[in-house]
Amino acid sequence: MNIPIDLINEAIKAREKAIAPYSKYRVGAALLTEDNSIIHGCNVESKAYPTTLCAERVGIFSAIAQGHKDFKAIALVTDDGAMPCGACRQIMAEYIGDIPIYISDLNLNYKLLSMQELLPYAFTSL
Repeated sequence: MNIPIDLINEAIKAREKAIAPYSKYRVGAALLTEDNSIIHGCNVESKAYPTTLCAERVGIFSAIAQGHKDFKAIALVTDDGAMPCGACRQIMAEYIGDIPIYISDLNLNYKLLSMQELLPYAFTSL
């Protein structure tokens, strides 16, 4: 597996499932588990906007619900390669740890970041 490109392509597939009728901004996430499973996440919007869920959290929570606790990498895809929101950064810090984070646009232009770079002072236990 070519982790960056293959995982980004999985995130692009996940993005196609996004439900974003209000923002029109679809996001996909693909999480590579320790046992090489790939878990997809996509953003799902609601009319009550605060109840909307981002792709990162959908993917992480889905993986946890399926019994996965250890992860190798995550890829996130948006139209323009935007960074995760603060809430997603916090969940990522708590649940996926310091794994490679690939953030890409639809043309496979990606950045590789660490959790420390993405959220340098995460709210975690000592």
